[in-house]
Amino acid sequence: MTHDDPVEIGGHRLIARLGHGGMGTVYLARSAGGRTAALKTMHARIAADTAARTRFRLETDAARIIGGHHGATVVDADPGAETPWLATEYVLGPPLDDAVALCGPLPEPSVRALGAALAGALAQLHASDVVHRDLKPSNVMVTAHGPKIIDFGIARAAGDDRLTRTGTAAGTPAFMSPEQATGQEHTSAGDVFALAGVLVFAATGHGPFGTGQAADLLYRVRYADPDLTGVPAGLAPVLARCLTKDPGRRPTTRELMAELHDGHGEFADHLPAPLLVDIAHRASAVWQYHPLRLAAPVEGPYTAPAPAGRGMSRRKLLAAAGGSLVGVGAAGAGAWVWSGRKPSDEEDALPSTDRAPRALWHADAGATADAPLLMTMSGAVATWQDGQLVGLDARSGEQRWSTRAFRDTSDITTDGKVIYGLLPGQAEGDALSLHALTPGSGVAQRLVARVTGFAGYGHAEVLLAAAGLIFVAARKVVPGHDTDVEQKNDWHLLAVDIRTGRKRWQMTMSEFDPGNAYTAVSVKVVGQHLIFCRKISFDRDDEPVDPHFFVAAADIRTGKRVWAWEIPRRPRDTSDIVPGRLAVDDKHIYVASGHVWALRLATGDVAWKFGDDRNDGGVAKGARRYGTPAVRDGVVYAAEGKRGLVALDASTGRLLWAEKEDLTQAWAPVLAPPPVIGRKYVYVRRDNGISAVDMRTRASAWTWDTPASLFAAHEEAERLLCVDRHSINALPFE
Repeated sequence: MTHDDPVEIGGHRLIARLGHGGMGTVYLARSAGGRTAALKTMHARIAADTAARTRFRLETDAARIIGGHHGATVVDADPGAETPWLATEYVLGPPLDDAVALCGPLPEPSVRALGAALAGALAQLHASDVVHRDLKPSNVMVTAHGPKIIDFGIARAAGDDRLTRTGTAAGTPAFMSPEQATGQEHTSAGDVFALAGVLVFAATGHGPFGTGQAADLLYRVRYADPDLTGVPAGLAPVLARCLTKDPGRRPTTRELMAELHDGHGEFADHLPAPLLVDIAHRASAVWQYHPLRLAAPVEGPYTAPAPAGRGMSRRKLLAAAGGSLVGVGAAGAGAWVWSGRKPSDEEDALPSTDRAPRALWHADAGATADAPLLMTMSGAVATWQDGQLVGLDARSGEQRWSTRAFRDTSDITTDGKVIYGLLPGQAEGDALSLHALTPGSGVAQRLVARVTGFAGYGHAEVLLAAAGLIFVAARKVVPGHDTDVEQKNDWHLLAVDIRTGRKRWQMTMSEFDPGNAYTAVSVKVVGQHLIFCRKISFDRDDEPVDPHFFVAAADIRTGKRVWAWEIPRRPRDTSDIVPGRLAVDDKHIYVASGHVWALRLATGDVAWKFGDDRNDGGVAKGARRYGTPAVRDGVVYAAEGKRGLVALDASTGRLLWAEKEDLTQAWAPVLAPPPVIGRKYVYVRRDNGISAVDMRTRASAWTWDTPASLFAAHEEAERLLCVDRHSINALPFE
């Protein structure tokens, strides 16, 4: 929800956005009596079109005809309002495409029960002389009591072509009938054709005519045989008859109902367990939404509400680690970290400096139980929003795609194009299942690998996807031991080949370093090396030690450790500092604590260290702390103690320049997040927001007041992205 959204429509209080597209916006809403609803509105510019209003009225009528058994019950509607709106029951279940993304292809009993119920829904619609014309997986909601058909935006009375020009096609190409693809009359037989396509997708994860450009799809729909690869043998004949090009040879909905299922048993009994778990989760999650009270818009940058988050458990392995979720693919050199810090009320009220830019766009964002998310991809940024993973256009903030397949920040990573992760409901048994999703492609989530002997969702974390491998930290399944009870040395680091799905190698965490296996980890691939960094606060026996860093390099082909190095244990060196994104170039690895250290990539030897001769106004020499560094174009940047930013020669460690302004008595840098480096500015997290340090003047040009706990660059879009637990904001990146 943003300042541009209404607060109430038709007596319904708007709680959150569920979706936003070219035609309108769908909100989660509650009536005065507490009834939860999905409220759909039409954009004002579209509402000005008479034909569009007529379609909206027909959609409302069709939704009323199909009723609450096979569709979403209409609560109220006003197609004639200045902003037309339609409120229906909030369906407790995922769209079919999300269900397949979650579970993979559904088993034959599920597909048969689903098909029979959908055929019954279409039969009821057709009995009122209405055809749907856009049946597809995203328009089928799967609930515990049966599927519900939604979105009747292009439904119309059979034989009524007043809203469709002759020779044009309305609908979704991948699931159109041949007659619809040529702009001819779409009868009830056309809905049967589309239903068969939906069932092929449910059974296989792909549509009967593949994916691609609309023109290619329309050609295959009209002339090619359907691809029934993967369809169970018992289903293939009936679905093939439904997909014949001749409408007269397709079975009726009544015939299809009888052939698919005998009608016995509860619908939920036919669904796989992970899908039932997801339905139950949605039923609970809908009551976790609370209306967000928005302040009146003010001049200057948008300021999000203060986050109410909690600290992260020490036993979360990934804990603010890796850099694997930001700064990859087309995004270039970004950086991310979760500070876990909650600003005070006084800090929230602080204005930005007069020179600070306005936010170019802002959007809702949310956090999982573990952390917020900022994951840059080609042209897009992914974050949590209303309980789902969404992809926003990095330049404009418009939503591009969404999925409910994944739940937690630690379950996913990306190589910039594909998301790899663990799915809820996959923890049963002794196998680790890794899945891949190409956002916005129309292709369902696919299984990449199934590694036996290791626990799955809830007992494993995805660290990085790089060099054709997925690196995962997972707990080994030990016969006779409860998976929920941690055993010594049961955490392993695995490398899984993305192309073959085979495990390349596995190593126990103790083979890498002497620390406790469930403290924070950062990993990065450079050439043939996997760089592994951990902050050690506890030893292998879970006894506390002075916090320090351990860094190691392993051969990505074998997992064999090449070298290892520990920062000397000095109590004041690393307190309150966690490893953020690893700073690496083709020669060195850069880490920081009481000093900034450069380690040689090939051997792990210390190339240089910086900080011996620096002081911090009353703090003893050599004891000052340095923040997580970043490197670019031969320069290493790091926040220094309470003072500001330093720039070091990456080859020698020589001080090139230090930030001019003395911040000892002002807002100090936050040391955990690494700086984000642009062409003109270096962006540094401070107590009062994000400061842009001008490389030419070596002073802060402006500070943007924000409680954002994550910030990163999307260089392709020229945006600096800032995320807290409620919102994501985009600033110019210079």
